[in-house]
Amino acid sequence: MQGEREEPTREEGTGPRGGAPGALDPLAAPRRLVPLALGFYGAMLGLALLLRGFLSGGSLLFLDAAARARGIAWTADALAGCAAAALVIVASRELTRRTRAGAALARSLAHALGALGPWQCLVLALASGIGEEALFRGALQPSLGWLGASLVFGLAHFVPRRELLGWTAFALAGGLLLGGLFAWTGNLLAPVVTHVLVNAVNLRLLTREGVIPPMERPAGGDAAG
Repeated sequence: MQGEREEPTREEGTGPRGGAPGALDPLAAPRRLVPLALGFYGAMLGLALLLRGFLSGGSLLFLDAAARARGIAWTADALAGCAAAALVIVASRELTRRTRAGAALARSLAHALGALGPWQCLVLALASGIGEEALFRGALQPSLGWLGASLVFGLAHFVPRRELLGWTAFALAGGLLLGGLFAWTGNLLAPVVTHVLVNAVNLRLLTREGVIPPMERPAGGDAAG
């Protein structure tokens, strides 16, 4: 009728923002991912506490009683974690830039994660770094040893897709490094610092530096920053 405003319609079969059929809203995945991750890694931390008490006893923060007696060298252990994180970040960026497998892996991970903003990257990095280090290093390594816990860590990151096999290999190598830090320092500070920094930086780089093609970014630039 004349004088009534016609409601805008979306053509049948088109995706969000008028995109291609079946396209997903790039902002929807991160909104769901953060609360799911907090719940998942919170449960992982609880499981770590139970397993440490059941398997070997003692504090989750330390490798053994001797390490607990030494305590934490806050500055030295934190710096060791930062140095290890820098090494991993540089290595992963070089693999992404110089190899087809690395570039393909980065694209697959970026599309799976969606357009993450800075705070989302930080929250996910903190949750995964603390939860995974508590379980694989704090709870399992005292019982399974450095190699055993690292192998379990790598298997936990296995996805039966060819383009993601590199992620499993990278996780295994990372697990060996993180386990080495735990064995060397005797506490979780260095591996947690390394894990959190690597995840925070690499998550942010995945969605900022062209891994997701510009046409597939949300309108108006970054999602949350």
